[in-house]
Amino acid sequence: MNPAIDPKMDYKALVRKGYDTCAQAYDKSRKAEAGAELLRLRDRLHEGDAVLDIGCGAGVPIAKALAERFNVTGVDLSREMIRRAQQNVPTGNFTCADIMSLRFPPASFSAVVAFYSIFHLPREEHSLLFRRIHRWLAPGGLFLCTLSHFSEEGYTEDGFFSVTMYWSNYRLSGYIEILSRTGFMLVQSESTGSGYAESAQEFTEDHPLVLAQKR
Repeated sequence: MNPAIDPKMDYKALVRKGYDTCAQAYDKSRKAEAGAELLRLRDRLHEGDAVLDIGCGAGVPIAKALAERFNVTGVDLSREMIRRAQQNVPTGNFTCADIMSLRFPPASFSAVVAFYSIFHLPREEHSLLFRRIHRWLAPGGLFLCTLSHFSEEGYTEDGFFSVTMYWSNYRLSGYIEILSRTGFMLVQSESTGSGYAESAQEFTEDHPLVLAQKR
Protein backbone atom coordinates (compact mmCIF):
# COMPACT_ATOMS: atom_id res chain seq x y z
CA MET A 1 0.00 0.00 0.00
CA ASN A 2 1.29 3.42 -0.96
CA PRO A 3 -0.27 6.57 0.58
CA ALA A 4 -2.08 8.67 -2.02
CA ILE A 5 -0.64 11.99 -0.90
CA ASP A 6 0.79 13.45 -4.12
CA PRO A 7 -1.08 16.78 -4.65
CA LYS A 8 -0.14 16.74 -8.33
CA MET A 9 -1.64 13.30 -8.95
CA ASP A 10 -5.15 12.98 -10.40
CA TYR A 11 -6.26 9.78 -8.69
CA LYS A 12 -9.55 9.63 -10.55
CA ALA A 13 -7.61 9.66 -13.80
CA LEU A 14 -5.54 6.81 -12.36
CA VAL A 15 -8.72 4.81 -11.70
CA ARG A 16 -10.04 5.54 -15.20
CA LYS A 17 -6.79 4.56 -16.89
CA GLY A 18 -6.47 1.47 -14.73
CA TYR A 19 -9.89 0.12 -15.61
CA ASP A 20 -9.54 1.06 -19.27
CA THR A 21 -6.35 -0.99 -19.32
CA CYS A 22 -7.49 -4.02 -17.33
CA ALA A 23 -11.13 -4.08 -18.51
CA GLN A 24 -10.89 -7.40 -20.33
CA ALA A 25 -9.20 -9.25 -17.47
CA TYR A 26 -11.42 -7.64 -14.83
CA ASP A 27 -14.61 -8.34 -16.76
CA LYS A 28 -13.60 -11.97 -17.26
CA SER A 29 -12.95 -12.37 -13.52
CA ARG A 30 -16.43 -11.28 -12.38
CA LYS A 31 -19.31 -13.61 -11.61
CA ALA A 32 -21.50 -14.19 -14.64
CA GLU A 33 -24.74 -14.17 -12.64
CA ALA A 34 -25.95 -12.00 -9.77
CA GLY A 35 -26.59 -13.82 -6.52
CA ALA A 36 -28.53 -13.21 -3.34
CA GLU A 37 -27.12 -9.68 -3.04
CA LEU A 38 -29.90 -8.34 -5.27
CA LEU A 39 -32.85 -10.36 -3.98
CA ARG A 40 -33.98 -8.02 -1.21
CA LEU A 41 -33.77 -5.03 -3.52
CA ARG A 42 -35.62 -6.67 -6.39
CA ASP A 43 -38.39 -7.88 -4.10
CA ARG A 44 -39.07 -4.29 -2.96
CA LEU A 45 -39.27 -2.76 -6.44
CA HIS A 46 -41.89 -2.79 -9.18
CA GLU A 47 -41.52 -3.87 -12.78
CA GLY A 48 -40.17 -0.99 -14.85
CA ASP A 49 -38.81 1.06 -11.94
CA ALA A 50 -35.80 3.26 -12.70
CA VAL A 51 -32.51 2.08 -11.12
CA LEU A 52 -29.13 3.82 -11.16
CA ASP A 53 -25.99 1.64 -11.10
CA ILE A 54 -22.95 3.65 -9.93
CA GLY A 55 -19.68 2.11 -11.07
CA CYS A 56 -21.49 -0.30 -13.36
CA GLY A 57 -18.31 -1.65 -14.93
CA ALA A 58 -19.01 -3.91 -17.90
CA GLY A 59 -22.60 -4.38 -16.75
CA VAL A 60 -22.21 -8.00 -15.64
CA PRO A 61 -23.69 -9.26 -13.47
CA ILE A 62 -25.48 -6.40 -11.66
CA ALA A 63 -26.82 -4.14 -14.43
CA LYS A 64 -27.63 -7.16 -16.57
CA ALA A 65 -29.70 -8.76 -13.80
CA LEU A 66 -31.47 -5.50 -12.98
CA ALA A 67 -32.28 -4.83 -16.64
CA GLU A 68 -34.37 -7.99 -16.78
CA ARG A 69 -37.08 -6.17 -14.80
CA PHE A 70 -36.13 -2.51 -14.45
CA ASN A 71 -35.01 0.51 -16.46
CA VAL A 72 -31.28 0.71 -15.73
CA THR A 73 -28.98 3.71 -15.99
CA GLY A 74 -25.31 2.84 -15.55
CA VAL A 75 -22.43 5.23 -14.87
CA ASP A 76 -18.74 4.40 -14.91
CA LEU A 77 -15.50 6.36 -15.12
CA SER A 78 -13.95 3.95 -17.63
CA ARG A 79 -14.72 4.38 -21.31
CA GLU A 80 -13.80 0.78 -22.04
CA MET A 81 -16.06 -0.52 -19.29
CA ILE A 82 -18.96 1.53 -20.64
CA ARG A 83 -18.32 0.22 -24.14
CA ARG A 84 -18.55 -3.32 -22.79
CA ALA A 85 -21.66 -2.54 -20.74
CA GLN A 86 -23.42 -1.23 -23.83
CA GLN A 87 -22.69 -4.53 -25.56
CA ASN A 88 -23.53 -6.73 -22.57
CA VAL A 89 -26.74 -4.90 -21.58
CA PRO A 90 -28.21 -3.38 -24.76
CA THR A 91 -31.40 -2.26 -23.00
CA GLY A 92 -29.48 -0.17 -20.45
CA ASN A 93 -28.65 3.53 -20.67
CA PHE A 94 -24.92 3.92 -19.98
CA THR A 95 -22.82 7.04 -19.44
CA CYS A 96 -19.06 7.42 -19.09
CA ALA A 97 -18.55 10.05 -16.39
CA ASP A 98 -17.42 10.81 -12.87
CA ILE A 99 -20.59 10.32 -10.83
CA MET A 100 -19.71 13.48 -8.90
CA SER A 101 -20.04 15.54 -12.09
CA LEU A 102 -23.50 14.29 -13.06
CA ARG A 103 -26.86 15.87 -12.29
CA PHE A 104 -30.16 14.03 -12.20
CA PRO A 105 -33.54 15.59 -11.39
CA PRO A 106 -34.83 14.97 -7.85
CA ALA A 107 -36.73 11.69 -7.39
CA SER A 108 -35.41 10.24 -10.67
CA PHE A 109 -34.85 6.72 -9.36
CA SER A 110 -36.63 4.12 -7.26
CA ALA A 111 -33.27 2.60 -6.33
CA VAL A 112 -29.53 3.25 -6.57
CA VAL A 113 -26.90 0.52 -6.39
CA ALA A 114 -23.12 0.83 -6.04
CA PHE A 115 -21.12 -2.41 -5.97
CA TYR A 116 -17.36 -2.20 -5.37
CA SER A 117 -17.19 1.38 -6.63
CA ILE A 118 -17.59 3.94 -3.83
CA PHE A 119 -14.12 3.17 -2.49
CA HIS A 120 -12.57 4.36 -5.76
CA LEU A 121 -13.69 7.92 -4.93
CA PRO A 122 -11.76 10.02 -2.39
CA ARG A 123 -13.56 9.42 0.88
CA GLU A 124 -13.92 13.18 1.37
CA GLU A 125 -16.51 13.02 -1.42
CA HIS A 126 -18.56 10.18 0.04
CA SER A 127 -20.85 12.34 2.20
CA LEU A 128 -21.67 14.55 -0.77
CA LEU A 129 -22.28 11.51 -2.95
CA PHE A 130 -24.76 10.12 -0.40
CA ARG A 131 -26.57 13.47 -0.29
CA ARG A 132 -26.86 13.46 -4.05
CA ILE A 133 -28.13 9.89 -4.06
CA HIS A 134 -30.70 10.83 -1.43
CA ARG A 135 -31.90 13.69 -3.65
CA TRP A 136 -32.03 11.49 -6.76
CA LEU A 137 -34.17 8.87 -5.02
CA ALA A 138 -37.95 9.01 -4.93
CA PRO A 139 -39.56 9.05 -1.45
CA GLY A 140 -38.97 5.65 0.11
CA GLY A 141 -36.31 4.87 -2.52
CA LEU A 142 -33.62 2.29 -1.81
CA PHE A 143 -29.83 2.49 -1.78
CA LEU A 144 -27.88 -0.79 -1.95
CA CYS A 145 -24.09 -0.60 -1.76
CA THR A 146 -20.93 -2.36 -0.75
CA LEU A 147 -18.79 -0.44 1.73
CA SER A 148 -15.81 -1.28 3.95
CA HIS A 149 -15.22 -2.67 7.43
CA PHE A 150 -12.12 -0.53 7.91
CA SER A 151 -11.12 3.12 7.72
CA GLU A 152 -8.35 3.74 5.18
CA GLU A 153 -7.10 7.03 3.87
CA GLY A 154 -6.44 7.17 0.15
CA TYR A 155 -3.82 4.69 -1.06
CA THR A 156 -2.67 2.94 -4.21
CA GLU A 157 -1.55 -0.59 -4.86
CA ASP A 158 0.27 -2.08 -7.81
CA GLY A 159 -0.70 -5.43 -9.25
CA PHE A 160 -4.47 -4.94 -9.51
CA PHE A 161 -4.96 -6.93 -12.71
CA SER A 162 -1.48 -5.67 -13.65
CA VAL A 163 -2.35 -1.99 -13.13
CA THR A 164 -2.05 0.51 -10.29
CA MET A 165 -5.37 1.20 -8.53
CA TYR A 166 -6.63 3.69 -5.94
CA TRP A 167 -8.90 3.16 -2.91
CA SER A 168 -10.19 5.35 -0.06
CA ASN A 169 -12.89 4.54 2.51
CA TYR A 170 -14.33 4.95 6.01
CA ARG A 171 -15.22 2.10 8.35
CA LEU A 172 -18.76 0.74 8.35
CA SER A 173 -19.82 2.53 11.55
CA GLY A 174 -18.81 5.85 9.98
CA TYR A 175 -20.86 5.13 6.89
CA ILE A 176 -23.90 4.23 8.98
CA GLU A 177 -23.62 7.62 10.72
CA ILE A 178 -23.27 9.45 7.40
CA LEU A 179 -26.28 7.65 5.95
CA SER A 180 -28.38 8.50 9.00
CA ARG A 181 -27.38 12.18 8.89
CA THR A 182 -28.18 12.27 5.19
CA GLY A 183 -31.74 11.06 5.73
CA PHE A 184 -31.48 7.32 5.21
CA MET A 185 -32.92 4.59 7.41
CA LEU A 186 -30.81 1.44 7.67
CA VAL A 187 -32.84 -1.53 6.46
CA GLN A 188 -30.18 -4.22 6.57
CA SER A 189 -26.44 -4.69 6.85
CA GLU A 190 -24.79 -8.02 6.07
CA SER A 191 -21.60 -9.32 4.49
CA THR A 192 -20.91 -10.23 0.92
CA GLY A 193 -17.86 -11.43 -0.99
CA SER A 194 -15.66 -9.90 -3.66
CA GLY A 195 -17.92 -10.40 -6.66
CA TYR A 196 -15.25 -12.46 -8.38
CA ALA A 197 -15.87 -15.89 -9.85
CA GLU A 198 -14.45 -18.68 -7.71
CA SER A 199 -11.78 -19.46 -10.29
CA ALA A 200 -10.52 -15.86 -10.14
CA GLN A 201 -10.31 -15.45 -6.36
CA GLU A 202 -6.83 -15.45 -4.89
CA PHE A 203 -8.11 -14.90 -1.36
CA THR A 204 -11.44 -14.47 0.40
CA GLU A 205 -12.80 -10.94 0.68
CA ASP A 206 -15.55 -9.67 2.95
CA HIS A 207 -17.45 -6.45 2.26
CA PRO A 208 -20.39 -4.96 4.15
CA LEU A 209 -23.52 -4.96 2.00
CA VAL A 210 -25.84 -2.18 3.16
CA LEU A 211 -29.45 -1.60 2.19
CA ALA A 212 -30.80 1.81 3.22
CA GLN A 213 -34.08 3.58 2.53
CA LYS A 214 -34.77 7.26 1.97
CA ARG A 215 -36.78 8.59 4.88
